[in-house]
Amino acid sequence: MSKKILIVDDSPFFRGQLGLALSKEYEVIEAGLGAEGLDLVKKEKPDLVLLDVVMPDYSGFDICRILRESESNNLMPIIMITSQDAQEDILIGLEYGADDYVKKPFNERELLSRIKNIFRRIDRNRNANPLTGLNGNIEIQREVTSRITKGLRFAVIYADLDNFKAYNDVYGYSNGDRIIVLTADILADQMALFGSPGDFIGHIGGDDFIIVSTPDKAEAICGSVIAEFDEKVLGFYNDEDRERGVITTKNRKGEVETFPIMSISLAIVTNERREINSYVEVGEISAEVKKKLKTMPGSNYFMDRRGSAPPLPAQ
Repeated sequence: MSKKILIVDDSPFFRGQLGLALSKEYEVIEAGLGAEGLDLVKKEKPDLVLLDVVMPDYSGFDICRILRESESNNLMPIIMITSQDAQEDILIGLEYGADDYVKKPFNERELLSRIKNIFRRIDRNRNANPLTGLNGNIEIQREVTSRITKGLRFAVIYADLDNFKAYNDVYGYSNGDRIIVLTADILADQMALFGSPGDFIGHIGGDDFIIVSTPDKAEAICGSVIAEFDEKVLGFYNDEDRERGVITTKNRKGEVETFPIMSISLAIVTNERREINSYVEVGEISAEVKKKLKTMPGSNYFMDRRGSAPPLPAQ
């Protein structure tokens, strides 16, 4: 279903120009007055509003302010329409909550690019994890599937934390969230330092993350992640637990249990020696690797090297 764009402008000529440019890709509705535009926002729930600054009843600034005062409209993108020399209008519009602006007379290619970029950004944000801002499951699956479809050589690194639940039980969920953000930052930083151009990072949920890189970079990424994590996670424990190297908590039966300081496990799945045909297959292999990792104390990484074929040449 195509996205719906509301044009609010008192000039029939300019509304016609905008409508002609946008109707090739979007559903377009129009309002000639500000009050009519506000009414259409309530009735039609547009995906984006193009808003002229100068109108006879409400100014574009007034409409933008009114729309932003309603929580239901906070996420709806607004693009202000201004004259070429109205720099002050642009600044005021942005201060009132506009997302972007278009100058009259508009360039059709620029207008469409600005709208597409806004919709693209919104779609990414909707799919992102709210705590870390990283891409979620939809984008993760899309990324892995794309590399499989293109026949690219890849390494998928699944990262999760050991003894994270016990930490939450002792230190509370707010501190647990701080650990999640720390992990996301470490993974992103080390991927940038040791990975390949075009590498991808995502947050599956909870304490589970994923990096998609190339087989020749995966172990360097994992080694540096472990070094950083093991050093920085200690700062999230009190002196007593840090010195003992363990924390204690009670299970549901009221029995006291002891857990080591949190560590990180990194399972590497690669198509370097075997053919992998689906995202589901990647997940199945990673589950096997993670099962092995969970038998190993402390932070570790392990690469699945099974397969009869020799390593693929560098791409």
